Amino acid sequence: MLLRLLDRLEETLIASLMAAATLVIFAAVVHRYGSTMPVPAIQNLLIPINMSWAQELCIYLFVWMAKFGAAYGVRTGIHVGIDVLINRLSDRTRGKFIVFGLGCGALFTFLVGTFGARFVWRMAHTDQVSPDMEMPVWIAYLAVPCGSYLMCFRFVQVAVAFVRTGALPRHAHAHVDGLDEGEDAEGHALAADPGLHPRELGAGRAGRSER
Repeated sequence: MLLRLLDRLEETLIASLMAAATLVIFAAVVHRYGSTMPVPAIQNLLIPINMSWAQELCIYLFVWMAKFGAAYGVRTGIHVGIDVLINRLSDRTRGKFIVFGLGCGALFTFLVGTFGARFVWRMAHTDQVSPDMEMPVWIAYLAVPCGSYLMCFRFVQVAVAFVRTGALPRHAHAHVDGLDEGEDAEGHALAADPGLHPRELGAGRAGRSER
């Protein structure tokens, strides 16, 4: 229940940040080009509005979105990985390499989150503010520890699930809405088990082609 709530919160936060950044960019573009229109009424309405903070806000929104999007990518298997050699190993050896890789990812993101938290703590005790919005800078940098710790948790979550079930989250990049579930855009069968070994998947395709 808590994991589902965290998943929904993560997805909602990413979508909200993306929507907010889009609206801010749209408003800034309308303000910029509307202010130069040869229409006195529109100029009198838009010119007094200060939109100099829009670019800075969009940068902060995209930073937060990127950090939480990276954690979402770990959970759903979107991140690209070079696993050609690992997939040629035996299942037992392959599993050890996968757990080792996930552990390295968890350790790295934990260290980044810890160093980021220390940096944010020090920044919070200063009077530094952003140049345009004049917002405390530590609020923007808070994305580093929050996103990194969440990403670390996702690495651990995927590793535990792999040890228990042998399955990894896998994103079907060729999937198109409307196609039959279980087949990709080329009509090839997708693995029912996200952690299905490529050799097993290849054997299934070969058996289907023989039929």
